[in-house]
Amino acid sequence: MNRIKQYAATILLMITALTAEAQIGQHRNDLSIGVNGGYMLSNIGFTPKVNQKMLGGITGGVSFRYVCEKYFSTICSVQAEVNYAQTGWKEDILNLNDEPVINPQTGMAEEYSRTISYIQIPVFAHLAWGREKQGFQFFFQAGPQFGIYLSDDVKANFDLATPNVDDRSNKNIAQETMPIENKFDYGIAAGLGMEYSHRKAGHFQIEGRYYYGLGNIYGDSKKDYFGKSNHGNIVVKLTYLIDLTH
Repeated sequence: MNRIKQYAATILLMITALTAEAQIGQHRNDLSIGVNGGYMLSNIGFTPKVNQKMLGGITGGVSFRYVCEKYFSTICSVQAEVNYAQTGWKEDILNLNDEPVINPQTGMAEEYSRTISYIQIPVFAHLAWGREKQGFQFFFQAGPQFGIYLSDDVKANFDLATPNVDDRSNKNIAQETMPIENKFDYGIAAGLGMEYSHRKAGHFQIEGRYYYGLGNIYGDSKKDYFGKSNHGNIVVKLTYLIDLTH
């Protein structure tokens, strides 16, 4: 709970700073809309630990931006998205020698992954420096992100009812068959990027972003198996925006 309060206080301070700047800076009233798409690498922060690799997935949707102020050299905006996203985890199933566990029935290395699909809604305080109308600018953005569960898909090349646990160095397998319990996700996202603006063609952004989930996909009470099971995402994204008002 203290961690959530700290993140909430940070976002509140950012929004307050934007509001303060809006009172003394150069007013703007620029509204843009567009599309975005990208690739994300995901895992789940399990406690107790589950050995993992990063799971690849796609993300994409619509973007909105409202530029409200320019304060000295800082262009202040609010940017939001509504995205479809594929997150989840992929297990790294190893034996005591840190080698892949071989399934005795198939002779293949055992593999397990679960892709979880969400509607994700990030809302960012967006701060940029550089050319406002024509040229390049650098930006930083951060804010809360909310996720609504849609579905999940399990891929495994072994029988989940009879896993080869004896050969594994990590014996935690409960997550492989447990259904997703919490269908609402929330956390903090932040990114750095570059934008190229053209008076007629619009705005082109490229960004690297990280999302840290504050919620868990499984129950986290003392009676539950996992004390923590939160999302972690690394995202590379392209965004195109056109001005509606300027």
